[in-house]
Amino acid sequence: MGLKGSAFLAIWHDIAEGAHEEYIEWHTREHMPERLSIPGFTTGKRLHAPDAGRHVFGTIYAGETLETFRSPAYLERLNTPTAWTAAVAPSFCNFLRVACERIAAAGHGDGGFMATVRLDFSGADAPAKLAEAAARLAGDILALRGVCGVHVGVARAEVSNVPTRETELRSTMSERGFDAVLLVEGSSRAGLGSALPQAEALAVATGALANPISLVYETAFSLTSEDMQAAGG
Repeated sequence: MGLKGSAFLAIWHDIAEGAHEEYIEWHTREHMPERLSIPGFTTGKRLHAPDAGRHVFGTIYAGETLETFRSPAYLERLNTPTAWTAAVAPSFCNFLRVACERIAAAGHGDGGFMATVRLDFSGADAPAKLAEAAARLAGDILALRGVCGVHVGVARAEVSNVPTRETELRSTMSERGFDAVLLVEGSSRAGLGSALPQAEALAVATGALANPISLVYETAFSLTSEDMQAAGG
């Protein structure tokens, strides 16, 4: 399956106590199918880290291009939420949502676990340094024991910071942003967790990135645009 396309939308958040089961039902039965029916959306993955102290849930949506995430079709959905979405959205907290341009990738298939590594640029020349080092960085991380896939993304917050009706439904958010992110996939939590410190060190060693913030998630649910086409969605 993989993350098809040249961009992805990365989301981290928590859900209010007592609302987890309703969130999971909504996200599985309505929200992800709705999103994967929008032209340009290719893959969706819901992430879950039940023992995390913060950002217990995450979602990655892959898109054909960065413009997928501010297309008229997507904005129309964001501005006309369903009744179920309107009921669930207030339970979101610690919400962070950023569109990213994927500048490098390595590996094939899908891991059952995904680590997200949010990073800051280390200087004014960091974007150029990262662009030059990204393919090598992805390959070096893929070579680590326990890793089966790597995606290197650069944050394009100007694409995802458009105010919408869904924004209004969630409580005020002020999560710290980031400049770049690594999505690192693996076949076991233990293997991916063991590889993560080395992946962070490789990222910092590029001279472009600093201050890694990492979490390891299980991939709790995946859906593709092909799934929705087959279902007539």
